[in-house]
Order: sequence, then C-alpha cells, then structure tokens
Amino acid sequence: MGFIFRKITLLVGDFVLLYFSLWLALLIGFWGNVDIALFLEHAIPFSFLYFVWLVIFYVMDLYDLSLPPSSPSFLTRYVIALTLLFLTGVLFFYSTTLTEITPKTNLLTHVALFGFLAYVWRVLFFARISSLVPWHIGLLELGEHGIELQESIGLLKQHGYECVVLLSQDNLSDQIKQHGLQVVVLPPMFLVSGDHLQGLYACLGTGVTFLDLSQAYELFARRIPLTTIDQQWFIRNVQERDSGISRRIKRLFDIVVASLVLLLTFPLLLLVALAIKIDGGEDIFYTQERIGKNRVPFLIKKFRTMRVDAEAHGAQWATKDDPRVTRVGNFLRRSHFDELPQMINVLKGELSLVGPRPERPMFVETLEREVPHYHVRHFVKPGFTGWAQIKFRYARSVTDSRRKFEYDLYYIKNRSLIFDFLILLKTAQLLFRREQ
Repeated sequence: MGFIFRKITLLVGDFVLLYFSLWLALLIGFWGNVDIALFLEHAIPFSFLYFVWLVIFYVMDLYDLSLPPSSPSFLTRYVIALTLLFLTGVLFFYSTTLTEITPKTNLLTHVALFGFLAYVWRVLFFARISSLVPWHIGLLELGEHGIELQESIGLLKQHGYECVVLLSQDNLSDQIKQHGLQVVVLPPMFLVSGDHLQGLYACLGTGVTFLDLSQAYELFARRIPLTTIDQQWFIRNVQERDSGISRRIKRLFDIVVASLVLLLTFPLLLLVALAIKIDGGEDIFYTQERIGKNRVPFLIKKFRTMRVDAEAHGAQWATKDDPRVTRVGNFLRRSHFDELPQMINVLKGELSLVGPRPERPMFVETLEREVPHYHVRHFVKPGFTGWAQIKFRYARSVTDSRRKFEYDLYYIKNRSLIFDFLILLKTAQLLFRREQ
C-alpha cells in the first residue's frame, strides 16, 4: 500500500546523505584537499558505523513519519538521535583497533552536516515526494469507526494518504471514479447484503482495493479493534503456524540475547540491588505469579519498586505517580531496569523476548470476563516486551488492557522473527519515553 516504498525511499536518502555529508566534512576539515584515497580511508570505517546510525534512527521512530518534522515530539527525538550518533562515533573510533583514523572535529562536523541535510530531506519528502504517489481512501459510512479511522489516516497525511467519506445511497462506482480512490473501507453490512454485493461486483476492474474494518485498522492503526472481528476472524487468523525451525530459531535467539543482557548488565544489577537496600528495601526482588502460554502459571522476578506493604489490601492496578513506589523504584520504573531480572525467565523458557506481556491471575480472571476473546493471548508464549508495550502506555484499567489487547491481536496475527527483531529495536525507545 505504499508504506514500505516510502520508508525505503527515506532510508535510501539518508544512506546517500551519510556519505555526502562525510565528503563535505572532509572538505571542510582538510581545507578542500580531498582526493579519492583520503575519502575511502574514512568511508570504509565509517560504513560500519553507518549501520548503527541508521538503526538508531529507526529506534527513535525517525522512519515512522507519523509526525511532521516541525513538531516538538519529532524535534526531541531528532536531537536525541543525533546525540547518540555522535556518542557512538566517539565510542567506535576511540575504543577499536579496526581503524587508525581518530576523527575529532571531523566527526562532530559530519554529524552536524548529516543532521542538517537529513532534516531538510525530511521536509522535502513530506512536502513533495510522498505526495507524488498519493493514496485516496474512501470510508463508506462507518459511524464511530469512520471517525477513528479518519484520525488514524490523518496522522499519515505526510505519506500522501487522504480519505473521503462516501455515501451508500449513491452509485459506488461513480464515487470511486470521481475521487480517484485506490482503497474503499466497507462496513460489515456491505458484505452480507445482496444489493450491496451487487454494487461491489460492478466495481471490479476499477483498480480499487476493498478492505473490511479489521483490515483497515490493521493497515492504518496497527491494531485490531474487538468490535470489528468475530469468531470467524479468529479461526482464519489465529493458528499455531510457527514451524519447528522458526520456533527453534526464536528460542535460540532468546537464549543468546538474554545471556548477553545478563552478562553485560551484571555490574549494573549489583548497583541496583545495593541502591534498593540502601533505600530501605527489606527484599531486593519481588516475585509475582503470572499466566503463561496455555494458561500455565509461572513466577516472574523483578527488582522491587514498591514498599513491602504495597499490596496489604490486595492487588491493585498501577497508577501514574503511584504513591506506593519508592524513590529508587521510581527511577527503576522510568528506566525499565526493574524488568532486567526477567531475563532469567527468558532463559528458563517461561518468557520469550517478544510476545504479549503476561498478567497476574486475578487480573486475568477479571479481563476474561470483561474483554471478549481475551483468552487468545494465552495461545502464544508471553514476552519480556511486545508490540502493545511500545504502542500504548502501562495499563491502569480494564479499558487500557482492552486497548493493549487490540495491539496484541495485531502481533499475534503478524508475528514473525523479523517483526520480533524490529520490536526489540523499538523497545530501546522506551528509555526515552516518559510515562503518560
């Protein structure tokens, strides 16, 4: 539908600008005395670094393009990303023996030039290139869903996506031609009514793609609302389709990454444990029962962030600025360091790195009563992180959990090793996101 094409176009532009800005930085740093040999001497080691830089841009959502370059949110991400580019450059050139060059001013100049050029490239991309291949989407009297889809598509206007509301009493084929539509989103009644089906049949050959509500939300909002699906949807889309090979690869990946995380963060884990103890914590760790795959319970371990008597009156939903959280616990929650001991659960096979977050038994009982189809979450192994975690805030109510479940359904339907890897990269962004 054009999403991938636009993202690849933006990525290729950044890739070209990295080398162009390097050449400009060398021109400035060497007063114009730059030849091919000097450029290659720098370009070869920088090429290894560019891969990391582009990953940083991805992690900071600079290829998501849901916000225009002038927005405060985008500018904040952009400044953080450029800072990380410079710091990783310093770390690479001053801690490795792979190259003899040690750029100082040239590195800073290079990052500054690339930051300027990449920003201008995004402004031009939004203003011109993304609208060269516009997509016009028709919404056919969808009620509240239509309003919500309009808002979701409105966030993608930088991609050239626009929507128009269609009238069911008018000739659909004529409306498609009048507005130059590529996509039409249909309400459920159009798929069961004989008269409406006849109208849809007459539109064959116009080049338009018809989507039902769940498909439209999946494409434009990256979630699947429960009000747009039924049992047939689950039968068609929720199956144990992971092959034995992909399960083994996923399990091996879980073990390798969890082991590396525990190894690399071990000094940090000791400091966190000491800080909790100094802050008056009687117990460093907090153990909770959670519900895993196929409803098998297991014990999850976290660093303690609340007072020991936090649940003296029973389990409660977490709240923003929760008064039960300790001083050290507040930092651990904002940095997500309190979750690191769960790598042990990953090694034991109770958790995967990516999947729906496991819930406590008492909350599961409530949510299965209040949220339709909630038990489907237990068809796949729960995760340390997940699509819902990077797309929505911490759940503080049944309503929040319902919305997060809609993101979980998107993950369950589209899960793959590549999607898992991209979610892990996005998870790093949580370190820079304040709780809403």
